[in-house]
Amino acid sequence: MGLLPNTVSTNYRRRGAITQATINVILIVVSFVFLLPLLLVISSSLTDEVTLARTGFSLIPEKISFDAYNFIRMDPGRIVNAYAVTITTTTIGTICGLLIMAMLAYALSRQDFAWRKPLSFFVIFTMLFHGGLIPTYILVTQTLHLKDSLLALIMPYLVVPWYVFLLRTYFITLPKELIESAKIDGASEWRVFFQIVIPLSTPALATVGLFCILMYWNDWWLPLLYIDSPNKFPLQYLLYSIQRSAEFLTTGEASAMLQTIQLPVQSMRMAMAVVAMGPIAIAFLALQRYFVRGMLVGSLKGE
Repeated sequence: MGLLPNTVSTNYRRRGAITQATINVILIVVSFVFLLPLLLVISSSLTDEVTLARTGFSLIPEKISFDAYNFIRMDPGRIVNAYAVTITTTTIGTICGLLIMAMLAYALSRQDFAWRKPLSFFVIFTMLFHGGLIPTYILVTQTLHLKDSLLALIMPYLVVPWYVFLLRTYFITLPKELIESAKIDGASEWRVFFQIVIPLSTPALATVGLFCILMYWNDWWLPLLYIDSPNKFPLQYLLYSIQRSAEFLTTGEASAMLQTIQLPVQSMRMAMAVVAMGPIAIAFLALQRYFVRGMLVGSLKGE
């Protein structure tokens, strides 16, 4: 005698609930494991330097100390200015970069664009071959005259070929009929792009935007090459400079002159990570719902 339909439905729902609960437990455990390094960084930044040297890193500080944060904020004006520089370059660079890369990707996604293949080759070529550090430095400093300018921190990252092709792949998935209908109704290319393509591409744009934010926010290499004025140091490069200064003061002749001063070198590394990751963590939380969708949907269809 077979099972009644109601019994089968009840058993199916029960198995589904058990499976869902198991998946939730596994994800909670995995999330906690991923949070452990973050908790370790925060704990280490609050640990006394002597205790940290004696017992090593731990999730719970044995002796809480704010020496690392106090050392970083000895000159709060520099930190605030560095935040302002970083926020400015990140905001302008991300907005301008998204606009330029989206327009380029849209052109490459159009089958009726006459220069589509040559332009695609040009973009691909820059992915495979790089001009090198010295020619790039000469171009930025001698040709463009951007030495010690915030534009030197923005312009090199305005177009990233990989992000262009990511957007291009996503634009290809958009319904061509919708664009053709808009053109039949008399819409110009600019109107189609800004009023149809951009609103439909929010997941892909948010994903690339997050990558651009991370790229600009974490950059210290370009300031090392092109920035000389301390008032133009972005946050990451300022923290890097503070760290190098602290290491210098604890080694060689400087260490002999400062024997009575205990600099929190190890804990300061962790404190700098905490100071730098706050705003970028907020940006990721704001954009995370678009992140997976933007990465997956654009990869479903290509040429």
